[in-house]
Amino acid sequence: MNAADHPTAWQHPPTRRAWYLLMVKNIAGLIGWVGVWIALLRLSLDAEWVVWILIPCSIYGSWRLFVQVFGYFPIAVRKLRILRAYPWQVLQGVPHGLTDHPDVQGSQHGWFELPNPADRQQLLPLVISNHLRVTWWHRRMAPRAKPQLKARIETIWFAGDPRMIGLLAAPSPSGRTPGHFKILRQRLAGADQALTTQWGATAEDVERGRSAGFTPHVAPRDPKVKSL
Repeated sequence: MNAADHPTAWQHPPTRRAWYLLMVKNIAGLIGWVGVWIALLRLSLDAEWVVWILIPCSIYGSWRLFVQVFGYFPIAVRKLRILRAYPWQVLQGVPHGLTDHPDVQGSQHGWFELPNPADRQQLLPLVISNHLRVTWWHRRMAPRAKPQLKARIETIWFAGDPRMIGLLAAPSPSGRTPGHFKILRQRLAGADQALTTQWGATAEDVERGRSAGFTPHVAPRDPKVKSL
């Protein structure tokens, strides 16, 4: 049974193992940085020269600790929500780019165009909105990347709805296990208005997106309009 045959990506055993491994790495990184700092602090009590190593390590370590706690862990939880809401789609030859997409608003670190579930002929761009751990993808998305690197993303796994939010993954060489998870977000101009009109999202689709972490933009109320 392949990945796309499961009702949700989370019900695919290799996907669960991949997410658990991601969390183990996050926890190990957190413990590792704290452990190094404690070890250097202890050594500085016996050797004053260690202080010169401890100071820059403390500064960099504090930043790494902040990234681990407020970056990697919350992002991992968001990935879990998407995996529990959507099944995997196995897609080939997905258009992508590193330059800013002309129709997308806000910051972006690369984009992929994916088919609208309501109209498979319509491609909607989703952007990589977070720079953390994006180097692996950038190296393979680059126009001058070597063929063997580009081949790694010729086939991608996608769980989500391109009208709202999704999770991108690259299959292992065996094609059985996903890796290098990246959250993709919808940031087209006018996306909130197009969601249930031109893009055909139903109330059920929107609710599913909410469960995966999508938050529709609420237009500010016109102060000139009085409530009845």
